[in-house]
Amino acid sequence: MSSGARMGIRSHVRRATSGWQPSRNLRGSVQEATELLKSVGDAVVLTGAGLSTGSGVPDYRGPGSIRATPMLYQDFVSDPLARQRYWARNYQGWWKLSQAKPNEGHRALARWERRARPGVLLGVITQNVDGLHEAAGTRQLITLHGRSADVVCLRCQRVEARAHLQQRLAELNPAVAVNDRLGPAELRPDADAEVEDWQGFTVPDCFHCGGLLKPDVVFFGETVPKPRVAAAFAWCEAASVIVVAGSSLTVMSGLRFVRRMAHRGVPIIIINHGATRADELATVRLDGDTAALLPALVDPAVH
Repeated sequence: MSSGARMGIRSHVRRATSGWQPSRNLRGSVQEATELLKSVGDAVVLTGAGLSTGSGVPDYRGPGSIRATPMLYQDFVSDPLARQRYWARNYQGWWKLSQAKPNEGHRALARWERRARPGVLLGVITQNVDGLHEAAGTRQLITLHGRSADVVCLRCQRVEARAHLQQRLAELNPAVAVNDRLGPAELRPDADAEVEDWQGFTVPDCFHCGGLLKPDVVFFGETVPKPRVAAAFAWCEAASVIVVAGSSLTVMSGLRFVRRMAHRGVPIIIINHGATRADELATVRLDGDTAALLPALVDPAVH
């Protein structure tokens, strides 16, 4: 990393209760984070929407993000007009987001997973639904909020590929053209896009039972399935350090894991562009682009 890039990174370092201390000979906070990863053993990573902005996927809360009101679960299941509006918007947004590719941050984590000891990456816990970790090659992955690549029937629980549903939506709405020029102000990280004319949009039901179809993602007002939470906590209990990448930790679904690690007294590395809700808990705090900082941190630390 260049000296200019290091000057653009604000950092906060406190003494870790595990006994690790930043060396006076280290130059810059990236080096401190790298040295920490080398010294403490196995790690778990928690990622958020800020990691995928480098792939063209917008976020809800980062600097420069567009203010948006996401679909609430109760509105989706109880209001036919809300569902119609949602699917008309998702029809546009999903196509755009399905074209996104992993960036250097995603690929750095996949490389880390493939490396042998020391410093094993136990797994990645992601709040993202975009599938970019899988596309980069990460195998040890917990998708807390589900996957936008799948659609589930709320009655029979059968899962359908979102790509197949896109074909069905196109057949039912032949007059609706997909807008491939959606900009950040028109797109949301859950594939919700700004659409003005949605009242005539036709939404299919489940092929098997005629039930309501919903993206297999956790909507606001919906709870994360308990088995996913339990599996994520198990990784946190086994890890000696947690790295947060691209999350403001505004919602409890991610913050609880950082708080658990802080309670255990293990080091916490936070990489995010903008403030987070757990900055005061960080052992090393890097403010900058995760797509650039993760390779700089991960690759030297695992050699």
